[in-house]
Amino acid sequence: MASKPSRPTGPKKAKKGPTKGTGGLGRKALEGRGPTPKAEDRAWHPAGKRKAAQERYAASGGTGKPKQAAGQNGRPSTNGRTKQKSSDESEVVTGRNSVLEALRAKIPATTLYVATRIEMDDRVKEALSIATRRGIPVLEVMRPELDRMAGFDGVHQGLAIKVPPYEYAHPMELLDQVIARGENPLFIALDGITDPRNLGAIIRSTAAFGGHGVILPQRRSVGLTASAWKTSAGAAARTPVAMAANLTQTLKAFKERGVFVIGLDGDGDVSLPGLELADQPILVVVGSEGKGLSRLVTETCDAVVSIPISASTESLNAGIAASVTLYEIARRRNAE
Repeated sequence: MASKPSRPTGPKKAKKGPTKGTGGLGRKALEGRGPTPKAEDRAWHPAGKRKAAQERYAASGGTGKPKQAAGQNGRPSTNGRTKQKSSDESEVVTGRNSVLEALRAKIPATTLYVATRIEMDDRVKEALSIATRRGIPVLEVMRPELDRMAGFDGVHQGLAIKVPPYEYAHPMELLDQVIARGENPLFIALDGITDPRNLGAIIRSTAAFGGHGVILPQRRSVGLTASAWKTSAGAAARTPVAMAANLTQTLKAFKERGVFVIGLDGDGDVSLPGLELADQPILVVVGSEGKGLSRLVTETCDAVVSIPISASTESLNAGIAASVTLYEIARRRNAE
């Protein structure tokens, strides 16, 4: 009887025994990477980005972020500006005029974007010159990328700049500065304006007709976004914008300082051409086109003014109403 063939067997497993050491090669991994660097020493951390921005600002002739110190009136001094939020998100300002005005105002910009094969003019040349002199990085990008940065309805004209979040002034500090210069105060306050283009147009009109600043409420209001920067055509770099924690209380504070507060409303009891307060210190409050002025703001106003318009037109855009009012006040002041 034939015997069965034996199955092939594999290699014998070695018995588990002691293994050789690494000879110290893994000592570095065991020691770790050392202590964690401070937040401001990490380039990718928001604190590190703020530190780098301050250093660039100081190198360009600025003084960095102002310290919080008590002012003469007991309020925290911010050199006229306070941040609305602690966000580190930057804004992208587009358009040749807006970009050039921002650079001229020495806003601590972080990057200048230039479209490839851009048509050079005096504004582009000056923007490049200022950016180079201040050490601001200049990046050449394709036009589709600039289109994306500008947004759906943005027009960049081949030029854009990245700026830090806007730092708002304190309303009463602005008033103190105007009075200290011996000027006749003229301010605009917005009540419920949520369209950034309206804000930009109002800032532009304020600068054009000798206004001293625009006041925004902290809640239910548009902020100074890139769209508002664009619409202002650079006027936002020259006209202070203040943030009021409570608009009604701010209006009352202005009244206590001798400023007359007038509101714009289609049903106002005073016609704009007959406004006798034009030569006095004035704060004009503009409401939204749909809802108009809020009840508390209306009750706080010294007078509610209406603009005569054709019966076929229901109302004026908030930006246009502010422009017409500012023009009439400036005209009456210059005529005296």
